[in-house]
Amino acid sequence: MIWKQPVTLEILNSFSKSTLVEHLGIEFVDFGENYLSARMPVDDRTVQPFRLLHGGASAALAETLGSVGGMLTLEDITTHSVVGIELNVNHLKGIRSGFVTGTARPIRAGRTIQVWNIEVKDDSENLICVSRLTLAVIKQK
Repeated sequence: MIWKQPVTLEILNSFSKSTLVEHLGIEFVDFGENYLSARMPVDDRTVQPFRLLHGGASAALAETLGSVGGMLTLEDITTHSVVGIELNVNHLKGIRSGFVTGTARPIRAGRTIQVWNIEVKDDSENLICVSRLTLAVIKQK
């Protein structure tokens, strides 16, 4: 298992209190040896004016998954943290309702740089969005 911090759904969801993540309705739903998954509703909080899932909401889901995953791979979260330095998001298909589920897996979880792949799918397993997030591992001040 790549996680160096305790992982439960309760712990994962506790990170979201009073944040954009909570506002968007993002909820962690699964994790395994090398992945994290969270779902997000497609509703008034996450759609753009034409009632399609907003690209920014997909990006927020992707960055949330990769950043939390990155933090969980750190040896000591009291001395180090991760910060996003690049997010690439490709929107492949529109969706108007239901939920999307994102799954993040590390491409590389190094000591100074991490790269995460995030796939977002709808309830029918159609690929909605693919993302790549680059994180810098930094010392806490």
